[in-house]
Amino acid sequence: MNAALEVRGLDIGYRRSDGHIVSAVRGVEFTVEAGSSLGIVGESGSGKSTVARALLGHCRAGGVITAGTVRIAGTDILQLDEAGRRALRGRHIAFVPQNPLSSLTPHLRIGAQVDEAVRHLRGATAAEARARTLELFRATGLPDPAAICARYPHELSGGQRQRVVIAAALAGDPGLLVLDEPTTALDKTTEVQVLELVRSLRQRFNAALIYVSHDLGVISRMCDQVIVMHQGRVVERGDASTIFGAPAHAYTRQLIAAIPRLDAEPPPRTRPPGAHDAAPLLVAQRLAFAYPARRRSWWQRAAAPTRPALAELSFAIDRGETLGLVGESGSGKSTAASLVAGLMGPTGGALQFEGQALAAKASERPLALRRRIQIVFQDPLSSLNPRQRIATILERPLAMFTALRGPALRERAQALMRAMHLDPALLECYPRQLSGGQQQRVAIARAFAAEPDLIVCDEITSALDVSVQAQVLDLLLELQRNTGTAYLFISHDLGVIRRMADRVVVLRHGEVCEAGPTDEVFRASRSGYTRLLLEASALHAVQAHPQAVCA
Repeated sequence: MNAALEVRGLDIGYRRSDGHIVSAVRGVEFTVEAGSSLGIVGESGSGKSTVARALLGHCRAGGVITAGTVRIAGTDILQLDEAGRRALRGRHIAFVPQNPLSSLTPHLRIGAQVDEAVRHLRGATAAEARARTLELFRATGLPDPAAICARYPHELSGGQRQRVVIAAALAGDPGLLVLDEPTTALDKTTEVQVLELVRSLRQRFNAALIYVSHDLGVISRMCDQVIVMHQGRVVERGDASTIFGAPAHAYTRQLIAAIPRLDAEPPPRTRPPGAHDAAPLLVAQRLAFAYPARRRSWWQRAAAPTRPALAELSFAIDRGETLGLVGESGSGKSTAASLVAGLMGPTGGALQFEGQALAAKASERPLALRRRIQIVFQDPLSSLNPRQRIATILERPLAMFTALRGPALRERAQALMRAMHLDPALLECYPRQLSGGQQQRVAIARAFAAEPDLIVCDEITSALDVSVQAQVLDLLLELQRNTGTAYLFISHDLGVIRRMADRVVVLRHGEVCEAGPTDEVFRASRSGYTRLLLEASALHAVQAHPQAVCA
């Protein structure tokens, strides 16, 4: 077989302000044959995404490829000029990034952006490009492709944005596809559809696949070969069945053991004294929300109203309790999060906080109340100011909501970083200089800086590798025990919900199809849709040999 990709002696570093290069990737080597697949796994900061970008000749700001070769079909992309690299990208090798929002232009409609990629890569006319765009949207499972084409990126859910990016990557029918955490934002049922699409592409075009992910279940099913990275080096490599069935390296065993499991017993939960007898902290009464119909042009007749994103959602959260909200991409989970946080106002229903009516918009709520309700977003990079250092990002809410001033602000920021298992030295960095997992932990630290009573967690662990995710979940449970903070915890990972949530609400198409105690819903679900979600999660669990999790 011919090698679709050959990497030898790859070294990558990042240049500091004093000119010194700090090594991030050292001596990475692997070969991917045409039609085969390779999975790259490791913790956040292990260098796996840095390697993925280097395969296209890319580096993050400050990054430098100091040694090695990357041969695509015999051509070393690192020796080409930018014009030569552009000729390979899209047609021979394509990249699907982890963060879809940062790769989509916010002021352009979705359809126009994918049309542009199709025209550039296939030399298509405008009509041919739109037809191909609609075909790609249908293939990736996007609802109502024509309507999606008319929307802007911020009007789509995280999972829908990711499918748009995948569709754009497929526009040129590349022979080598590099996917960097492509299903991070997707629920399990949608993930099945996308993975089947990627698998069919590989079979149809004999395409090679490089899959970077912290989801070991996905890697175990999608990839023939696996390499495990730790601190910039490859510590284990081999067949997927061997790596996940009988891993040789202690680090690999640690990753597998950290995976949240649906059949695992959740940790014991304690509630603040009197929480059961007190009135609920937050009550949502028949919340509804529908996005307004959009005209393509001012002279055209208004379009028919869209299906409501939420319809009569009701729930209550007690002090110190965790309520899980689950459902497919587009089910209304993140819309509910925005309504509770006051980022949008409902079109129907009402919210109460400690028995008092809660203003629809956060801007209308008193400062003291804004402190008590915080939100952590799914996409950390779009929620962290790229022009501010991490120190400023954490110190600003501390100055706003607490009496801390001067050196005390920096001391508290350092304590928050340590609580998130981050080096306080990262306070001097900018968000783009951190890995995706590090960015999300900074966002979590910013929410806790206000010492809130309720935190809305919108897919906050989706960007984290399993070992860091386990640390963050343990930390959230510990903070909840110590402070009585309540969580509205939104996730498509049912293993995470099983571990975190006291009660769960299952959403589908904006409506509640089941609700109740988590253990009851997961063990004896009354809804066929909930059983479908559970089956999809079980399908993607790593089928590891007992020694993989017990050694």
